[in-house]
Amino acid sequence: MDTFLLFLMVGFLAQAVDGALGMAYGVISSSVLLAVGVPPATASASVHGAEVFTTAASAGSHIWHRNVDWRLLLPLAIAGVIGGCLGAYVLTGIEGDVIKPFVIAYLALMGLYILWRAGHDIRIRRISSWITGPLGLVGGFLDAVGGGGWGPTVSSTLVGAGQEPRRAIGTVNTAEFFLAVAISAAFVWALMSGHWRDADALQNHAAAVGGLVAGGLVAAPFAGLIAKRVPRRALTYAVGGLLLALAGFQGLQLAGVLA
Repeated sequence: MDTFLLFLMVGFLAQAVDGALGMAYGVISSSVLLAVGVPPATASASVHGAEVFTTAASAGSHIWHRNVDWRLLLPLAIAGVIGGCLGAYVLTGIEGDVIKPFVIAYLALMGLYILWRAGHDIRIRRISSWITGPLGLVGGFLDAVGGGGWGPTVSSTLVGAGQEPRRAIGTVNTAEFFLAVAISAAFVWALMSGHWRDADALQNHAAAVGGLVAGGLVAAPFAGLIAKRVPRRALTYAVGGLLLALAGFQGLQLAGVLA
């Protein structure tokens, strides 16, 4: 029961941040799972299994509060699913830390750029739908490999490109539901086909996954309201600041300073 309550709190806090700012559920949840000794592929599979439920609730909240740009959603979701399935296949066969330094550097640079944009109050621009295809492909791949790269990569890029923060966050959160379903299915396929031979640990972490789901479901319905009510400049500063914090945290993990 202690494990369930711990991860219920983790899931609640992670989803509250993710739903409001479009990132961090996967990164926070995966980091905690890895810290308690869960293998990378098992941690990613567990988080994405939990996200099937939490992203559905979060997407419903963003749709209700009209935070979704439907023009960008379909190409983003399709590309994200393709990239996510590829990333899940790769992660179950190799170690995902190889590309992590590049992801951390990208997040840090994007965080600095978004903070600069917020300080200069640059006007919102209409984003071309063609950009979401390549962006979704990369974001989906990094999400599966890193256990939480979708929001930091995709939300930050859309905000940095000039998309209204609340619509970038709402669109990315809604597309993430399809990504979570696809990546979870890819992990199941890898397990059934024998490609993933180290999946035995999944059954040992049912309480943790259950806690992530329960905590995330409690926080998810408030996602759309928070993104809608917070002023644009404050939301932009929050996205940029969170990116720098995530990049710094993952950098310290990679350097061995943090477990």
